[in-house]
Amino acid sequence: IKSDSLVTIAANSVNPDTIFANNEMSLRDTEIYGFDYDYTLAFYSRNLHTLIFNIARDILITNHRYPEGLLNYEYIPNFAVRGLHYDVQKALLMKIDAFHYIQLGTVYRGLHPVPDEEVIAMYDGCHVPLENMSDFYGKSSHGHTMKQFMDIFSLPEMSLLSCVNDFFMRHNIDYEPVHLYKDVKEAIRDVHVKGIMYRAVEADIEKYICYGEQSHAVLKKLSEHGKKMFLITNSPFDFVDRGMNYIVGKDWQDLFDVVIVQADKPGFFNDRRKPFRRVTDKGALLWDRIHKLEKGKIYKQGNLYEFLRLTGWTGSKVLYFGDHIYSDLADLTLKHGWRTGAIIPELRKEIKIMNTEQYVHMMAWLQALTGLIEQMQVRRLIKTKRSHETKDIFNPQFGSLFRTYHNPTYFSRRLSRFADIYMASISCLLNYDFQHTFFPRRTPLQHESPFWPEHSPAGISVTSQLSRTKAESD
Repeated sequence: IKSDSLVTIAANSVNPDTIFANNEMSLRDTEIYGFDYDYTLAFYSRNLHTLIFNIARDILITNHRYPEGLLNYEYIPNFAVRGLHYDVQKALLMKIDAFHYIQLGTVYRGLHPVPDEEVIAMYDGCHVPLENMSDFYGKSSHGHTMKQFMDIFSLPEMSLLSCVNDFFMRHNIDYEPVHLYKDVKEAIRDVHVKGIMYRAVEADIEKYICYGEQSHAVLKKLSEHGKKMFLITNSPFDFVDRGMNYIVGKDWQDLFDVVIVQADKPGFFNDRRKPFRRVTDKGALLWDRIHKLEKGKIYKQGNLYEFLRLTGWTGSKVLYFGDHIYSDLADLTLKHGWRTGAIIPELRKEIKIMNTEQYVHMMAWLQALTGLIEQMQVRRLIKTKRSHETKDIFNPQFGSLFRTYHNPTYFSRRLSRFADIYMASISCLLNYDFQHTFFPRRTPLQHESPFWPEHSPAGISVTSQLSRTKAESD
């Protein structure tokens, strides 16, 4: 590869603090900002995933009578990535692309990869039919065999599933994979539902919450510019209150016009039957009918239809941020016309990898080899080796969250459909003024010429772009 080509690619590096657009959207039109809590306003350290894994593992042993040998397994931080699919009946964890094809080399039974030939034999190829895929919210139901893990909280669940499968296989124990999946799912649910995780975090907040995401600065900036703000979270009030006291301060509720806890998303967005209920500072539930949502008061449950009626906050003047593409964003963009912002913490790490000289060199080689293979129809052996190397640089087991070898992942496809904009954290908002318009980059369709100039080169940092634009307008 010519060195000047590498210099050109390297100069086009991406700023990890950029906000990326799937759809044109102007902050000038945005009057109301809504937020999820977990992994949107509050970011957690890896200690939390270890905690969830350990508690759920212990629940399996004590409540479900699983072997005590599982105590030898610990959480593996870099094993899984978000967006993976799990075949419940075959006990296989894998990455699937936007066209429902399994990416070979990313299929794991327990903690070990399954040979490509075995995968092809099991699935009669690499394609997974639509009827076998999980439903709209990533759940495995109605006879579906695949469950998709879209939540950051699901990383310890994937790790635990893999560890338990590994234990049974190592010890030649005959087991039913469907029972194992359901037991692990129930154990993980108990960690949340029974409040075990909430109490542990509240007791040692500095160990679990990362304060470095500048959430306070974002909320303060929005408030100073007269923006209305609201919070809709599935977490309970005591947990949110403890975290927000730590992140923002005791007066955090003054920043929000409406606060809704235990909302039961995604049901909150499409189930009209649950009315709002007010919660006192002591956590007691009041029985009176809610006629308006007032600042400084806390509400539980409810539904979006009632929320829209009581607030009048409809349409594209509302921008809601969340980390779960299905539970937080899908219904809002498809049914209600709100603008949506996806918070993808993994983005920062992946962009930093993409900016390395090693990755740039690999991609340059891969592009050149692909072109050669396409033109000359020569053997693919070298290209396959290079493709595996680019996968391993992100995650040795499953590769990038966003790409298979050539295609976007199933996760990427959903992200581009349900999120108007996406970013590593809400702190990225600090780099933009409230007149800014986001434009999706015009990438050519397959039949279009790729030679027009980009309107917004990825290599130009956000701050330099903004300062240059300001200087020009002055």
